[in-house]
Amino acid sequence: MTEPARAGSNPTWLDARAVRDGDDYVITGHKWFTSAADGAAFAIVMAVTDPTAPPHQRASQIIVPTDTPGYTLVRNIKVMGDAGEGYPTHAEVRFEACRVPVQFRIGEEGAGFALAQERLGPGRIHHCMRWIGICERALDLTCRHAATRELSPGVLLGSKQSVQHMIADSRAEIDAARLLVLDTARQIGERGAKAARTSVSTIKFFTAGVLQRVLDRAIQVHGALGMTDDTPLAYWFRHERAARIYDGADEVHKSVVARHILRGYGAHVSNDGA
Repeated sequence: MTEPARAGSNPTWLDARAVRDGDDYVITGHKWFTSAADGAAFAIVMAVTDPTAPPHQRASQIIVPTDTPGYTLVRNIKVMGDAGEGYPTHAEVRFEACRVPVQFRIGEEGAGFALAQERLGPGRIHHCMRWIGICERALDLTCRHAATRELSPGVLLGSKQSVQHMIADSRAEIDAARLLVLDTARQIGERGAKAARTSVSTIKFFTAGVLQRVLDRAIQVHGALGMTDDTPLAYWFRHERAARIYDGADEVHKSVVARHILRGYGAHVSNDGA
């Protein structure tokens, strides 16, 4: 979906085009941050199929096998210096007159935005669940290091009050995030993702912030070791900083929550972005 020339937060404003030619689509577009493109057998491209339709009905999602002529994986984009390989990567890709059968379209023509929205609500809670798992492992590493690292003979790192406070803060924030996520999951199960939209926005920015703070504390407690790849902390810190950006930046989700709250006070605030 994401294009270098367009704001990634606006899925109704795409340059990529899929032009109908008989029983085929001919796709031309430039995408980046295409997750897991490295090694993939196919891509799912969101491209405009009817530029004259209403904004939310212009694009469709189409499967493109990666051996299709005209498809190019340009590069794995370096994320804070790490390009990576395989599944946990984000690629720049080009579609240059890629021809695929019309039956490779997912759903009805023009349903691309609706399909994307169906995925985003549950997708955000899945991210939060994964982030909590990372937080738990980071805290475990922190506690193990604090309980065994000697600053001087017989003096453990964990005996220092500042380290104890970091551990306590991380524990409290992880528990709070987990309870928010569980409550949002309950709402989705009972009422559906659309009805739980405000709660989904709340856990998205809150859990992403907890993740960043927990990782930062973990690195601080590990000292120089935390800056290396001898633990997974630096890897997570590099790649998960994006948690506050992808699937809606923090500022967008905070505005969603605030507008919902203000409507309860009778305020009619416009949706003019963050």
